[in-house]
Amino acid sequence: MYSALNTEPPVEPPPTTAWGVERGEMQDRIDTKRNVRSSRPRKPTKVKMQDVYSFNLEVSREEASIIHQVKERVKEQGRVWWAMEAKNGAGWYLQPEIFAQAEGYFVSSLSLVTMTSTLQLKKLIRSGIPPLLRPRVWSAVSGANKRRSSAPESYYSDLLAAVEGRETPATRQIDHDLGRTFPTHPWIDSADGRAALRRILVAYSFRDSRVGYCQGMNFVAAMLLLVMKKEEDAFWMLAVLVENVLFDDCYSENLYGCHVEQRVFKDLLRKKLPRLAVRLEEIEFDVSLVTTEWFLCLFAKSLPSETTMRVWDVLFNEGASILFIVALAIFKYADERGRIICGKACG
Repeated sequence: MYSALNTEPPVEPPPTTAWGVERGEMQDRIDTKRNVRSSRPRKPTKVKMQDVYSFNLEVSREEASIIHQVKERVKEQGRVWWAMEAKNGAGWYLQPEIFAQAEGYFVSSLSLVTMTSTLQLKKLIRSGIPPLLRPRVWSAVSGANKRRSSAPESYYSDLLAAVEGRETPATRQIDHDLGRTFPTHPWIDSADGRAALRRILVAYSFRDSRVGYCQGMNFVAAMLLLVMKKEEDAFWMLAVLVENVLFDDCYSENLYGCHVEQRVFKDLLRKKLPRLAVRLEEIEFDVSLVTTEWFLCLFAKSLPSETTMRVWDVLFNEGASILFIVALAIFKYADERGRIICGKACG
């Protein structure tokens, strides 16, 4: 019975948990924790895969999709090259007059048919050489075939026999760098891979004692091995690269050529990307901190393998100026991407 003065039923206390906290409040806390947990950014799922040149990668699903697209483009470009071979004949690009520009001839001295083929080859190379054709095309357009034909047939094997067991500062540095050269690649990091890479580098250090060995050459030689497949072919590509394709003294003991490259690139950066150049100077960022490795390793450590090979396709056909073009493109991309991100953050 309720008294006359208290006609309303008594209010029961809210249910509590064993810890003395109201159940409604406890549920609110649980819901809050769930919301916080669900709002936290999840770690992207990593996918293990290999790229075109069998480098082991651990990438996001988005990156894996991009790599798959690259592989499909490589196949598509291969079909273009096979179609050109069907039209012009197998190995049409191996004719010396086709890549006469690389040999230093004047275009005006070429016939119309040859000039057309030369321009076709240049366009094809800029679009990318299929991995299966790279050894033959590189050897032809770079001048490696010509340089190799001027030496005795047993030159490489004789050189290896002559230097076996000899030790120099160059060979000691080579031995020190072998284990640090693409340690995640299954073949380069194998006993056979390291032995082949060592033979190439040691042989070249004796072939050109003025250059000897310079850090960076190990990554270049390793990539040449992966492309050329045959050890001796990779050696001759390294020889023509250092002696004919790159700027003089890039790998010399004092790196004189590399220092010249840095000065030239800084001038190009001021001319082509003046706003970015001014900004980098304001924050006292020396671009040579990144470009030195780019130019010594020819982007082999900085870009994905197939992207690096696309750069080298043009490098062997048109010369070392492509290194500046690619470096400028990277800085331009980074600058534009930075402005987009900053704009989104500020907006």
